Amino acid sequence: MAGCPAPGRPPVPGGRQGPERGGRAAAEGGRGVDDEERLARAALTRLVEPGDETVGRWLRRMGPVALRRALSGQGPPPPRASRERMAGCALRAAALDPEADLAGAAARGGRLLCPGDPEWPGQLDDLGDARPVGLWVRGPASLRMWALRSVAVVGARACSDYGTHVAATLSAGLSERGWVVASGAAHGVDGAAHRGALAAGGATIAVLASGVDVPYPRGHTELIERIAEQGLVVAELPPGAHPTRSRFVLRNRVIAALTRGTVVVEAEYRSGSLVTARRAQALGRLTMGVPGPVTSGLSAGVHELLRGEAMVVTDADEVAELIGGIGELAPERRGPLVERDLLDPVTARVLEALSAQRGNDLREVARESGSGCDETLSRLYELLALGFVERRGDRWELVPPARRSGSARRGGPPNRGNRVKGLGR
Repeated sequence: MAGCPAPGRPPVPGGRQGPERGGRAAAEGGRGVDDEERLARAALTRLVEPGDETVGRWLRRMGPVALRRALSGQGPPPPRASRERMAGCALRAAALDPEADLAGAAARGGRLLCPGDPEWPGQLDDLGDARPVGLWVRGPASLRMWALRSVAVVGARACSDYGTHVAATLSAGLSERGWVVASGAAHGVDGAAHRGALAAGGATIAVLASGVDVPYPRGHTELIERIAEQGLVVAELPPGAHPTRSRFVLRNRVIAALTRGTVVVEAEYRSGSLVTARRAQALGRLTMGVPGPVTSGLSAGVHELLRGEAMVVTDADEVAELIGGIGELAPERRGPLVERDLLDPVTARVLEALSAQRGNDLREVARESGSGCDETLSRLYELLALGFVERRGDRWELVPPARRSGSARRGGPPNRGNRVKGLGR
């Protein structure tokens, strides 16, 4: 029957199996790649390492199906491929079972996204030949839609209490403003960022350097499983794959390309978070840093970024203002409001004209404030009523702050509820 899988062959999860193709691509208005290409890309995620630009060039020239055959020894080799490499690929290809990988991922709520799928985030194409061959994903949401409004929050694994607090608070604030928080699920800042987003009931994406079914670090197994339920877990490596040092570094380019901007909370000079930030800069994404104590080595890398093109941010409002749309402005920052701030400009100028060490007569105050004597006298009496000044004969003197606060407690001068521009006005 049309639309039914061939006898003896299981359906390919995410492949063209009719309108029930996971319900995702059909709902988003497209069909995506066919079964043969999906199988080829699934196989290639086992045959090659992430971010290999040579493989990316081969893919661009040959296509995934022809490249899989070539690396498996079933077709002409790719251009300028060494014998050693071809022999190693052919050896690994003998044990490939991409159908089982796809079926196993589907059993755990996963799928393989390929370039050309409706759910594929187009911004990953900015990586050029270093673009992922495909992305294994767990979680119910659309990666493409979530990535459109996402920001990376990354930092040191061995972070301080300050870094943990800032990352969690920042991510919670971003979640409350409708932003998706992406990070690498590592110890330290990454974990705090994910937890902050989850605690705020927000959306978060974990990009792993292992397979989506291999939680790493092990201590974050529960966290990663929770992200898979409430958010998205993403990986370039196939199911069962384990991380290596180089895979962590290469994973960072996906975080940088997937998001609209990267915030680094704490990072030493050689931190992998700086790799993410610099890759984001190279891709034209916004790079931000949260400053820390100048005596802290954990913030030394962040401060180095801030000396370059990175922007200083201190909270979610400032991040949203930089990476958001028109109107997403951070509130104006100012110090605490004091009673002097409520004075109108002329009255404030008269107050400033009074000497702090000695009194002034009316003519001196008028001259220093640039007002006429009648206007100055009127303003001085307003200031007297408000408790700012006192009159001693022909001289006007400032009331010391201690006496002013004491008289305010005794119910002396009018409070901020009164109109300071003038009594009876």
